Amino acid sequence: MSSQRTHAVQAPIIPMINQWVRETPKAISLGQGVAYYSPPEQAFARIQQQLQSGSCDLYGPVEGMPELQQTLADKLAVRNHINISEENCIFVTAGSNMAFSSLMLAITDPGDEIILLTPYYFNHEMAIRLANATPVCVATKVDFHPDIELIERNISNKTRAIVTVSPNNPTGAVYTEAELIQINELCHKHGIYHISDEAYEDFTYQHHEHFSVASLTNTQAHTISLFSMSKAYGFAGWRVGYMVIPKQLFLAMKKVQDTILISPPIISQLAAVGAHQAPYQFITDKLKVIEQSRQVCLDALNQSDCLAHRASSEGAFYIFAKLKLNMDDLSLAKTLIHNYGIATIPGSAFSAPDGTYLRISYGALTSENVELGINKLISSLIELSQR
Repeated sequence: MSSQRTHAVQAPIIPMINQWVRETPKAISLGQGVAYYSPPEQAFARIQQQLQSGSCDLYGPVEGMPELQQTLADKLAVRNHINISEENCIFVTAGSNMAFSSLMLAITDPGDEIILLTPYYFNHEMAIRLANATPVCVATKVDFHPDIELIERNISNKTRAIVTVSPNNPTGAVYTEAELIQINELCHKHGIYHISDEAYEDFTYQHHEHFSVASLTNTQAHTISLFSMSKAYGFAGWRVGYMVIPKQLFLAMKKVQDTILISPPIISQLAAVGAHQAPYQFITDKLKVIEQSRQVCLDALNQSDCLAHRASSEGAFYIFAKLKLNMDDLSLAKTLIHNYGIATIPGSAFSAPDGTYLRISYGALTSENVELGINKLISSLIELSQR
């Protein structure tokens, strides 16, 4: 018999969707959030340099190897304006999902509360429940940006942290500098942590810009920043993530990671060092293709008669679309895959507002198949609405 802890956790939606895709030959996926490209060649070159040395065969430091720590410190200083000092430190994990999950074990006790903004990233909610803590869900505004007053009204004496995800999964919203500063100030005021998930930091469009709130002075003691290499560097399978945490959390995090993982895989860390040796143009060139895919998808959806509200996507590579079609979204997702060969993620997995929502991911689409994919989705939704 499984634990009550796991009974409280929703079934993982991505493996379910991926299984349905595998059962449907030639299905096009607008589901899982992955980039269409592979890591830069420098990642593989760095591994080749070390394979014969035997250095990949042993455990490494729990918090990540020194070479990668320095590489990330340099990146954070240049691209995020976050300086590593005596007050904070870098902690490398096997992906930022693991970073968040381990963090929940490090900062919460059973019954503690973590504030999530809805629609939330479902793995965050799952990790909170697995730690026997309680997710407190706070609705965002119509444009999916945070409602600061509503957030403060939901802070209690059990609250341990407020989580922000910007650029956002699943909505594509990019929180403004002012919004993030207000939330960070709330955390300082109430003596709680601000957990800033920045996995999609490189993916912003038009006038929208990413802002790392930990770049501000006097924020190090209460700010935790999460980063991932899965998206911008095409590293999803390599499992490399990292955090900037207050120094006072280092020992707690070390206890958790040493118990669960011991140390991040050396070979993946070496690849991460190599990837950061690639010029930033590697990322910007890929972003041009993704931004084109974004525009194709938005134009097609907003010109169709499928949506209840006009769709937008300020960042990440998602569109969180509210449909005119009134149908159970999980059944809809299954029907779209099995009957029409097109995969999306049901909005209920993210605690969507009332109505039928789908998360549409355009990051995995290439310039060759983006029009095929989005037009196939639209024609399928139109046919279903006419039944």
